[in-house]
Amino acid sequence: MFTIIGGDGKEYGPATVEQIRGWIAAGRANLDTQAKVHGTDAWKRLGDFPEFDPNAPAAASSSIPSAAPSGPAAPVGKIDIKAYADAVNARAGKIDVMDCLSRSFELWKNNFLTLVAATALMVILQAVVSAIPVVGGIASILTNGAIYAGLYYFYVGKMRGQPREFSDLFAGFSHAFVPLMLTSLILTAATILIMGPTFGATFAAALIGASSDVAAPAIGGFSLVLMAIGLLAIIYISVAWAFGFLLVIDKGLGPWAALEVSRRVVSRQFFRVLFVVLLGLFLAMLGLIGLIIGIIFTLPLFVGAVTAAYETLFNPPTVATVSTTDANPTGKQLSEPRGFRADAPERRPYPFLRITVSSESLPGPKARTINAVSR
Repeated sequence: MFTIIGGDGKEYGPATVEQIRGWIAAGRANLDTQAKVHGTDAWKRLGDFPEFDPNAPAAASSSIPSAAPSGPAAPVGKIDIKAYADAVNARAGKIDVMDCLSRSFELWKNNFLTLVAATALMVILQAVVSAIPVVGGIASILTNGAIYAGLYYFYVGKMRGQPREFSDLFAGFSHAFVPLMLTSLILTAATILIMGPTFGATFAAALIGASSDVAAPAIGGFSLVLMAIGLLAIIYISVAWAFGFLLVIDKGLGPWAALEVSRRVVSRQFFRVLFVVLLGLFLAMLGLIGLIIGIIFTLPLFVGAVTAAYETLFNPPTVATVSTTDANPTGKQLSEPRGFRADAPERRPYPFLRITVSSESLPGPKARTINAVSR
C-alpha cells in the first residue's frame, strides 16, 4: 500500500499498486510523483519503486498500461472505503437535475434504436428469468445484479463515446458475476430486514385492532406510521445505493465497498440524485400512455439520467498531472492562475505554452494535465 502526493499537493492513500497504476494510466500521476510506502516516512519517486518501474524485471509481467481500459474494471481488492469516498467527493461535480435529463435525452436521441433494443433485450431477459418455474424468484435475485450492471455498463460506454456492442450487455455475467450477485443479495436482504418487521408489526396491529373496536383507530394510525417509516427507509437505500452495481463493474469495487462508497457519495447530494431518479421515472412512465409497450421506448431516458448522474459524481471532467518540456526551462510545476477555465483555450496566461486538457477521470488524486510546448 502506498500514499502519494497529488498535483493539488494533497496526500492520497493508502492505495494499492493496481489503483496507482490506474491513476498513472489515466494521467493522474506519473513516475515522478512523490510517494511513500504506507506507514513509513521516506518519500521517493514512484519510478524508484520496483512495483512501478517499467524496466524492472519484477514489473515485466504487469507493466503499467498506456491508457485507461474501456472495458469492465478488474477487481481492486480491499480499499479504505472512507478515503476512497472522500477522494471522490473532493472532485465530484454538482448534480444539475435538468442537465442530467438533457444529457439523457441527447443520448437517447442519438442512439435511439440501439438503446431501445438494448434495454428491451435486458427487460425481456429479466422477465424470462423471473418466469422460471419454482426457482424464478431466487434466480431473479441472483442475476439481477449482472443484468442491471450490464445495461448500465452499456449506457456508460455510450455516454463516454466508447465502443459498445450488444455482447457488452452481458459483461456483468462474464466479468463480475459473483460480486454483482453478492451486491444484489445485500440489497435484497436489506429490503427484507426493513420491510419484514414493518409488515409484521402492521399485520399484528391489524389483528389487535380487529379484536378491539376501541383500539382500532389508534392501531390503524400506528400501522400507517410504521409503513411510512419503512417506505422512507426503502427510498433512502434505493437512492443511496443506486450506483452500487456500476461501481462494481466500472471501478472494480467489491460488493459492500461499492454500496458504501455509493452511499457516502450520494449522501452529499441526496435530494439531487433523488430528483434525477424521480423525474427519470416520470419520463419513463410516460411510455405507459402508449399501450404499456411504449415504456420500452421511454425507459432509456430513465437509465440515461441515472447514468449521467453517475458520471457527474464519479467521473467529472477533470485534468490530471503537470508535465513540461524544454519550453519551460525552470522545470517547475505550473499552477493554474485564478479564474483559469479549461473550456477557454484562448486565454493563455503563460505565453510560451499551448494548453491541452484531458477529461479522463478515475478514482484517485485530483490534479491537472498541462502539456507545455513551444509556441
